[in-house]
Amino acid sequence: MQKLSSGAISGILYIVATPIGNLGDISPRAAGTLAEVDFIAAEDTRVTLKLLNHLGIKKPLISYYAHNMAESGDKIAARLLAGESCALVTDAGTPAVSDPGEALVRLCASAGIEVISVPGPCAAVAALAASGLGSGRFTFEGFLSTARRARSERLCELKDERRAMIFYEAPHKLLRTLSDMLEALGDRRVSISRELTKIHEETLRCTLSEAVETFRERAPRGEFVLVIEGAPPPEIRGDPSAAQAELERLSERGMSLRDAARLAAERFGVSKNALYTAALKGARKQ
Repeated sequence: MQKLSSGAISGILYIVATPIGNLGDISPRAAGTLAEVDFIAAEDTRVTLKLLNHLGIKKPLISYYAHNMAESGDKIAARLLAGESCALVTDAGTPAVSDPGEALVRLCASAGIEVISVPGPCAAVAALAASGLGSGRFTFEGFLSTARRARSERLCELKDERRAMIFYEAPHKLLRTLSDMLEALGDRRVSISRELTKIHEETLRCTLSEAVETFRERAPRGEFVLVIEGAPPPEIRGDPSAAQAELERLSERGMSLRDAARLAAERFGVSKNALYTAALKGARKQ
């Protein structure tokens, strides 16, 4: 990146996306911005220092995270108003998205400080692209509340959401969240990505019930991004043929006819008993 002239980016807050795992994903523009600003506001200065060492950049770092954002935000804004330039980074991915950086952006915008986004890696978009679950329209939900009641209420509100839904989740809460999703949303298809861009990157594509069983048997490790398919269009609710097709898909995956009938009936709004009886008759004829 060409060296910027002195003062060319003074007084600007740069929102700089950094790698979510693979350091090779840093863009030339992002690296150039980190090299040119006067200082960097980082979620964890130790994590950011590793990136700067990789890039061969030495730059003053200031800590900015959830528990000091009020005090630190005022200090950063004061320096920006005095003419300095700052790059805001998070530990991984795009700052200010499901991240305390949002408050700093809001503070700077209200103070008339120019804010420029330097785009790059984003775990939500990377997981969505690999999911195959309706990437044309989606909604980003980030982390659900840790309070069980608030989490359940939010999931119930999303029951009729037709767009694909993206969630972040920590490993120690993954199984509980998947179970709550199954209860509130029914047995939807889900794509679960972990450790994106890292050595142990993995994407599991299955149903919510299968995901619950998988992580009951296997301890979750790494940070997770969940992409859940949206609710079916209203016009196919009460559609026996759609329910039958879903039952067949679930039974082919090893689910019992009774459980498959229950989940398919719930999803498509048909009689569970009628669907199960028809499936039994079909199985006897084979």
